[in-house]
Amino acid sequence: MRVVLQRVNRAAVKVKGVTEGSIDRGLLLLVGIQEGDSEVEMEWMCQKILKLRIFPDDEGKMNHSVSNIRGEILVVSQFTLYGDVQKGTRPSFIKAERPELAEPLYDKMVDRFRSMSSLRVESGVFGAMMNVSLVNDGPVTILLER
Repeated sequence: MRVVLQRVNRAAVKVKGVTEGSIDRGLLLLVGIQEGDSEVEMEWMCQKILKLRIFPDDEGKMNHSVSNIRGEILVVSQFTLYGDVQKGTRPSFIKAERPELAEPLYDKMVDRFRSMSSLRVESGVFGAMMNVSLVNDGPVTILLER
């Protein structure tokens, strides 16, 4: 499982011009699910993300988590995180999990964030063509992999 985590001042995801999820200060998560990923990887990601200290304290040091600041989370599925371009110029997505297996795990991840915290958690639409907008804070962008 790969997650591109971006600290944002705001972010939104639209499908066919309709806003499906939007947040203010918090985290935008672009989530790629690899073939064979399970609830073990998903649980690790959720716990790590909720505790990751990447928000500034009063001295500007990264000492606070999204939980500490009562931030918000926007979760967006992105199978292209497993695009392999080692050969040729067109990505191969053979390492990405099949949609019928990835979607339930993605849904469980969104639900798990909601059950583990009282933070506002929004999401995109799995498998849809989405437009994601964001104002990156910092910028702070971190790649998590499990």
